Amino acid sequence: MRFVYDQRKTAQAAAFLIRLAGGSLNYMVLIKLLYLADRESLIDTGIPITGDRMVAMPHGPVLSGILDEIHLGDGSGRTSVWYEYITEPVAHSVSLRKDAESDELSDYEMEVLSRSFEKFGHMNRWQLVAFTHKLPEWADPNGSSRPIAPEDILRSVGKSDDEIEALTQEAEAVWFVRTP
Repeated sequence: MRFVYDQRKTAQAAAFLIRLAGGSLNYMVLIKLLYLADRESLIDTGIPITGDRMVAMPHGPVLSGILDEIHLGDGSGRTSVWYEYITEPVAHSVSLRKDAESDELSDYEMEVLSRSFEKFGHMNRWQLVAFTHKLPEWADPNGSSRPIAPEDILRSVGKSDDEIEALTQEAEAVWFVRTP
């Protein structure tokens, strides 16, 4: 399954969670909350919120593009919407640079993000690592990373092959229309 990675929507989703946390959040917690929200949206609708690539890493599943945004930083020379709204990490935390609008997020997506924060926002990064290590789609990448197929997540929650094929076709149609 392929999805369109939407930088603006992703930055707004991250800013939404940081706002719920009071304006600052450990970046590993942020990445895990976004992963769990994307996972819930994928299971419910067949489409994740951010469209980012899911990967298994030693500290559990993450969203690859978001991890890159945080690690490459604002001074990387790339054009990124992320740093319009969110600071570079300081002592492993990111903060809001300015209050971000949420116009790219649907009401449903904001509800999913809120649920992710309500369920998991009280956990520290190591509790979230332990929790996400128990998810059926995560397998130890032995110090590296490996892609997590969205189909594996859908299968793990009991979706049939026919349901997965229908969702794959819908995702491909959206990808085809929205990819330049």
